[in-house]
Amino acid sequence: MAAKDRINKASEAARAAQRNRYLQRLLEDEDLRGSLVTAYGAARNAYGRMTNGKPATQALFEDKKLQRELREAADALREASSSLREPPKRRRRGGIGRSLLVLAAGGLLAIALSEGLRSKVLDLLFGAEEEFDYSSTTSPAEPAPATATAP
Repeated sequence: MAAKDRINKASEAARAAQRNRYLQRLLEDEDLRGSLVTAYGAARNAYGRMTNGKPATQALFEDKKLQRELREAADALREASSSLREPPKRRRRGGIGRSLLVLAAGGLLAIALSEGLRSKVLDLLFGAEEEFDYSSTTSPAEPAPATATAP
């Protein structure tokens, strides 16, 4: 029975996690995760610098790298908390630029594959071609008469 109780508790915790909007946001928002990872890394480095043997107050006031890492951790946490408070960003999927690109690609394919359309476009760009009906003003040369030889 203990195994079933643990399974029930785990499934209940999973359902609660699915309903938690903060966890959902953490799973969906890559920028938020990046901010939290940056804050964790900076805080870890700062902790390492504080525990290097000097008194903590001396390290805080004199160590410029420690101050910079603490500031970086605070900024990353501030950014993460503000992104948690604001509504999630909607990702645009190309908008008008993508539509224009698809339209241009479709037009190029149509011109390449349709001879009639291609000739119309060329006529619009360079003017209509002049068609020549060639008629010769000279008469064709008559073949030389064949001479018959006697046997």
